[in-house]
Amino acid sequence: MTTASSDRWLSRYAVLTAAIALLPIGMGALVTTLDAGMAFLDWPTSDGQNMFLYPWLKDFHANREKFVEHGHRLAGSLIGIFSIGLVALTQQRESRGWVRALAIGILAAVILQGLLGGFRVIADARVAALVHGLFASLIFSTITLFALVTGSKWTSGGRGTHSSTPVSNGLKVLAIANLLAVFGQSLLGGLVRHLGFALHEHLGGAILATVLSVALIVSSWRSGQAWLRSAAIGLLIVLFVQLVLGAGAWVTRFGFPTTGYVAVQQAPEQILFRTAHAVAAMFVLMMSVQIAARVLRLNWIFGARFQHVDSLPVHSANLAGGGVR
Repeated sequence: MTTASSDRWLSRYAVLTAAIALLPIGMGALVTTLDAGMAFLDWPTSDGQNMFLYPWLKDFHANREKFVEHGHRLAGSLIGIFSIGLVALTQQRESRGWVRALAIGILAAVILQGLLGGFRVIADARVAALVHGLFASLIFSTITLFALVTGSKWTSGGRGTHSSTPVSNGLKVLAIANLLAVFGQSLLGGLVRHLGFALHEHLGGAILATVLSVALIVSSWRSGQAWLRSAAIGLLIVLFVQLVLGAGAWVTRFGFPTTGYVAVQQAPEQILFRTAHAVAAMFVLMMSVQIAARVLRLNWIFGARFQHVDSLPVHSANLAGGGVR
C-alpha cells in the first residue's frame, strides 16, 4: 500500500524530474533562438559519431550552434533516464492504477519527443520543430501535475482548506478557458519563433491570455481556498515575469526608436530575452494546469462529500427502524 511518506518521496522525485526537464527545454529554446536546429545533419549520431562519444566540449568556442544543439540532445537523453526512474519508483510506491498509467504515459511522451526531435533533423522540417517545442511544454506541465497528484495535499484538497465549500461553476469554466487560451498563445508564439509569422495574432493572444489569467488569479483568491490561492500567487509571478520578458524580447528584436535603441540581430541581450521568454511561457502554461487541476479536484471532493452527507438520512432512518445490529 502507498503511505504518506512514500507519496512525498515520489512527489519529490517528480519535482526533480521536472527540474531536469528544464535542461532540454532551456537548451531547446536556445537552439531555436540561434536557429541551430540543423547544426548537425544526422540523427541519432552527431556528425557520424555516437551521440555519447561525440567530443561535445570542443565546440564551446569553435562552433556555438553545434555546442548548443548537442547539449540539447544530451539533456534530452538525461530526462529520458529520469523518466524511466519515475516509472520504476511509481510502480514500487504507488497503488493508484491511473497514477501508474500517468507515469508510463510520461515516459512514452519523452520517447516520442526524442523521436520528434530526430525527425525534425532528418526531414529538416521547421513544422516538426514547432510541434517538438509545444510537446515539450505539455510534458513539463504533465510532470508537474504528476508531482501534484502524488503530493500530500492532493487527497484532502490542500491542508486547512474549506473542503466543504463548493467551487463555483464560473471558476471551473474560467480555469479551463484560461488553460486553452494559454496553450493557444504558446502555439502562436511557436509560429512566430519557428515559422516567422502570426506576430500580430500572437500579440492579440497575449492580451486575451493575460486578461483571462488575471481574472483566474482574482477568482482563485476570492474563493477562500488556500490551495488555490498559493497556485494563484505562482501564476501571478510567472505571468508578470513573462510579460516583462516579452517586452524585452520585442524591444531587443525590433528596437525602441523613441529612445534611440537599435536592435542588433543575435546580440547577447536579444538571445537572452527571446530564449527566456520562450521558457517562461512554459511556466505560465504549467501554473495554468496546476490551477485547473486543483479546481477540478476540489470540485470532485465536494461532490463526493455531498453524496456522502446526502446518504446519511437514509442510513439514520434504517438505524431508527431496525436498531443497531
